[in-house]
Amino acid sequence: MNDPFREVNMPQAPMCRVYDRQLLAKLMKRTGTGGRLTARDLASLASLPVGTVGALLSGEQRYLPREKAERITQVIGVDLMVLFVPCERAGRVFVDATAPVSEAVSA
Repeated sequence: MNDPFREVNMPQAPMCRVYDRQLLAKLMKRTGTGGRLTARDLASLASLPVGTVGALLSGEQRYLPREKAERITQVIGVDLMVLFVPCERAGRVFVDATAPVSEAVSA
């Protein structure tokens, strides 16, 4: 009954979609403190791999867990909804939480 190795079906972490990668790049040039961040700086301060930040900037990666998105926005100095759109998982697609179902994007 209380087997510590029993598999537990955990819900997937809430996800967010990058709203506009050019906006992310622009805000990195002048953060909330007036400073400038490189991809390496942002990755280090947000405790993320530099490859993740690079992939977000290039458009190679569009989604990431909300907790990581929040770390990025805290470092840059903006609210979450400025850079990211919360998403829900519907079957095999991510759906923007505020968008009609017809705007679903394949995962």
